[in-house]
Parts: sequence; structure tokens; C-alpha cells
Amino acid sequence: MSLQKITKREEDVMKILWKAGKGFVKDLLAEHPEPKPHYNTFSTIIRGLEDKGYVSHKPYGNTHEYYPAVTKEEYRKTFVKNVVSDYFESSYKNVVSFFVKEEKLNVDDLKELIDLIEKKKE
Repeated sequence: MSLQKITKREEDVMKILWKAGKGFVKDLLAEHPEPKPHYNTFSTIIRGLEDKGYVSHKPYGNTHEYYPAVTKEEYRKTFVKNVVSDYFESSYKNVVSFFVKEEKLNVDDLKELIDLIEKKKE
């Protein structure tokens, strides 16, 4: 499954939807932190996410209950793959190297990663 990139605003709405599991626009909007977008703006973002395949809905008369069509894990895989491709020359080694240089990973962290890799090979 190839997912289209989404904007920061769309990602924020998806985070609300993943946490809620499902909901009507008014209920999901209530979960949005301040400053809250206008109801129509929020609704437009959700419909845009639906057009991109991230969201589906169940109709109830004139209203819709929305739910994620893409899991957070599916999105995470696509997001990380895109970041690695766009900013690290498609090299996960470059990603790890970046975090080491930025002092976000230490020797103990790297040993844990090596252990994980070795266990995967078994």
C-alpha cells in the first residue's frame, strides 16, 4: 500500500482519530487542542484524509462517523521510509549515524540494537 504524504494539520487530525478510534466531527473536534480550527475547516481536513485513503466513514442519515482506514503502524512505516529516503539517502545506517552524532544514541543503545539484529537472524 502506497500512502500519499499528508500535511502536519492532517497528521494532527489522524492522531486524534487514532486515539479516539472513531467519532463524529463534533466529537473529534472536541479532542483537538486549542486553538481549535473552525468546525468546517476540521470537517474539510477529515474529508481530505478520506480522499487520500486514510479515513473511512459510516453514514448515519446526514452525518458521518469517521474511523481510521490506516493504522498508526502502517503510517509510521511509510513516514519513516519517506524520511530515510528523503533525508538519509535511503540508508538506515545513515539514520543511526545521525543519531549517534547528535548524541541521541549511546554505546548501550547501540549494543541493544546489535542484540536485536542478532536475535532476528536466529
